[in-house]
Amino acid sequence: MADGKSYFFVGVGGSGMMPLAMILAGRGARVAGSDRTLDAARLPAKFDDLKAKGVALFPQDGSGITSSDQIVVASAAVEDTVADIVAAERVGARRMSRAELLSSLFDASALPIGVAGTSGKSTVTGMIGWILHALGRDPTVMNGAVMKNFAQADAPFASALVGQGDAFVSEVDESDGSIALYSPKIAVLNNVSLDHKSLQELRALFGTFAAKAATTIVNVGDPESAALAMTLPPARRVTFAVEAPADLSAENLAPEPFAIGFELVADGVRQAVRLSVPGRHNVSNALAALGATRAAGVPLPDAIRAIAGFTGLKRRFELVGTGAGVAVIDDFGHNPDKIAATLETLHAFPGRLLILFQPHGYGPLKMMRRELMVMFATELGVEDVLVMPDPVYQGGTVTREVTSADIVAGIAVAGAQALHIPDRAAAAAHLAAIARPGDRIVVMGARDDTLSLLAADMLAQVAAKG
Repeated sequence: MADGKSYFFVGVGGSGMMPLAMILAGRGARVAGSDRTLDAARLPAKFDDLKAKGVALFPQDGSGITSSDQIVVASAAVEDTVADIVAAERVGARRMSRAELLSSLFDASALPIGVAGTSGKSTVTGMIGWILHALGRDPTVMNGAVMKNFAQADAPFASALVGQGDAFVSEVDESDGSIALYSPKIAVLNNVSLDHKSLQELRALFGTFAAKAATTIVNVGDPESAALAMTLPPARRVTFAVEAPADLSAENLAPEPFAIGFELVADGVRQAVRLSVPGRHNVSNALAALGATRAAGVPLPDAIRAIAGFTGLKRRFELVGTGAGVAVIDDFGHNPDKIAATLETLHAFPGRLLILFQPHGYGPLKMMRRELMVMFATELGVEDVLVMPDPVYQGGTVTREVTSADIVAGIAVAGAQALHIPDRAAAAAHLAAIARPGDRIVVMGARDDTLSLLAADMLAQVAAKG
């Protein structure tokens, strides 16, 4: 359906927009776009990669939108006052949201596999995509993160895979309600917890999504997901859980600093599994991926062999490097469950944690205020240090009712070491200055690709100490 059509992406460098642009370009569509990050001359490598894939780039000044034949794609975060949107209205170009376009491609595929949940979506999507690719199924994969298995020197931003097979694997987003647009044949539900919406809203969104699928792979180790599982007919659900009864269960976990092994129990048979990514949460992610690929016709032993080769995603517990005895880790953790999973994984091994957590917006910070304070107060070790700069702000109108200072104050009252340093560079410099051999520095946050550059800079600062 993409051949010959002309698309213009407003915000083409975004984590949800870039892979969609790549898929359309790979399918023969004419693709162009703009991005304020490009205008600010930040992250040039990302835009070089898009140009190499045939995507034409324009300033975000309306100059790239000149014809009513163009389909203008923008996320809900793009205001109507942005010059490109004004230009689209002027020339009469059709407008689509990112979710409308993605869901139309997804629903039109022969085997749409949708991955939902508050946490773990990108990793499970990457795992499913890798298993199907490694076993010759040639899937199309739409991910919100760079899949390290597919990243190469000439394709460093491999957040999408364009295949000729029947499977279209995509993570689906509940934060804006657009999950309602997708009709999967195989659905995955990882977990349900606070992030952008209330639990009542999330239950309705995830429940409706799961009910559409012929087969839903659902985490009954998560109480909210388990409750939703009970609303599905038994013949249409496959359950999974870590160290709990389920159709696919993981037992005898054997953690390593950057890997983990476990025994998969399915159909009364035990099979050894080893992952090249660490943590109990990744065991859960692997169970979801194994369940989904089995539903897609892949024998479990083949999937187990393939998943051992999955090397993870950029910014998901990614070791940036080690300098002067200090490890620097870049992580996407931004809600209480994700952050807690990362801290739990790190606390399984010795060493103080120095955490820089940049909240991904003032709205989510307000939504998660109490849960973030409780989580950090519970999960931070006695010697750990948390530093929070101000949240991501990328323009537009925003209500700053809850700030990083409010979160830090609540954590400090509980006795944990937490600091609010508004400027991000100053916050990073503080942690680099106090780091000592054996420490692990963790950079956490979402919606800001420059966090990876910050992590690399922190590594350089630590290494320079000798």
